[in-house]
Amino acid sequence: MAGHSQFKNIMHRKGAQDAKRSKLFSKLAREITVAAKIGGADPNMNARLRLAILNARAENLPKDNIERAIKKAAGNDADNYDEVRYEGYGPGGVAVIVEALTDNRNRTASAVRSYFTKSGGALGETGSVAFMFDRVGQITYPVSAGSADAVLEAAIEAGADDVESGEEAHVVTCAFESMGEVAKALDAALGAAESVKSVWRAKTGTSLDEEKAQSLMKLIDTLEDDDDVQNVYSNFEVSDEVLAKLTAA
Repeated sequence: MAGHSQFKNIMHRKGAQDAKRSKLFSKLAREITVAAKIGGADPNMNARLRLAILNARAENLPKDNIERAIKKAAGNDADNYDEVRYEGYGPGGVAVIVEALTDNRNRTASAVRSYFTKSGGALGETGSVAFMFDRVGQITYPVSAGSADAVLEAAIEAGADDVESGEEAHVVTCAFESMGEVAKALDAALGAAESVKSVWRAKTGTSLDEEKAQSLMKLIDTLEDDDDVQNVYSNFEVSDEVLAKLTAA
């Protein structure tokens, strides 16, 4: 079993989701504010804002919070955030990409570097691990959207590259450059998606034993707990046996 989505499922089963709800809402609101400040407050004319609102709704961010985040972008008191990507190696030599929105680059860089160091990893230069990943669009639908065959057919017609259908969701993958067009076509065929976002998908995985996997999980959890960090991606792989132990821990 590989990838960050499985790690998040483990953490959710441990009850971490509820404990981090407020922090998640804050990060979703920050993305909405940044998107509105960059491209304007009209989601019909601002694709990034439209996606930010869609993803916020998928996480049940209250409507008032969404509207407040958009209005904040128009105010002179709105903070200026920089988009920053950090790359490095975690426990066991696993490649890790960290995306952040920060109003203080020095603070965030120092914090992220310390997280890597404490985990036994090391923060690298920009580009040091990105070549191990593909930047792709990821569009997620609930299982209620249709059968695996129906979603696959719609995805092919929309120009997507791949579909993974499981017990919890249909995950459609497409080229990053065509994400908007594919999402629009899928919306017409299947209805509104749960989320539409760009992700870093690992080209190859790095296998970890139980000890290293636990250390990596701690690093990712620490990174995601940082207010400035928006997303974390990794190329780790663990066996079903190790996954079972981590889930039961």
